[in-house]
Amino acid sequence: MQYDDSTRPWGRYEVLQESPLHKTKCIWVDPGKRLSYQRHQKRAEHWFIVAGTAQVVIDDVTSTLNAGDSVSISIGQLHRIGNIGEDVMIFVEVQTGTYFGEDDIERIQDDFSR
Repeated sequence: MQYDDSTRPWGRYEVLQESPLHKTKCIWVDPGKRLSYQRHQKRAEHWFIVAGTAQVVIDDVTSTLNAGDSVSISIGQLHRIGNIGEDVMIFVEVQTGTYFGEDDIERIQDDFSR
C-alpha cells in the first residue's frame, strides 16, 4: 500500500486507505487555520474528530465539535472545517462516492487564494 503525505497551507494530510469504494485520510489542522469553504460533486464525507476543537460549517450553519464527535457531509453540501483551539486539531475523513480525486473540489472561499 502506498501512503500519501501531503502538506497544505493549513496543515497536512495522509491517505490511510483508498479503494474504488472509499478513501480514508488522517488530517492535521494547525491552530487558527481552516480549510476552504467547498463542495464536491462526486463524494460525500464523514469527519470524526480525534483531537482538538473544530469549528465546522455546513451550508452556512456553524457548530463546534470536540474529540469523539463526528459529522456527515452529503454530496453537494457546502462545508468547511477549522481549528479554533490552541493545539493541532486531528480528524479522520472517510470519503464515499464515485470519485475521490483532489480536483473534485469547488472552492467558494479560501483563506489562501487557491
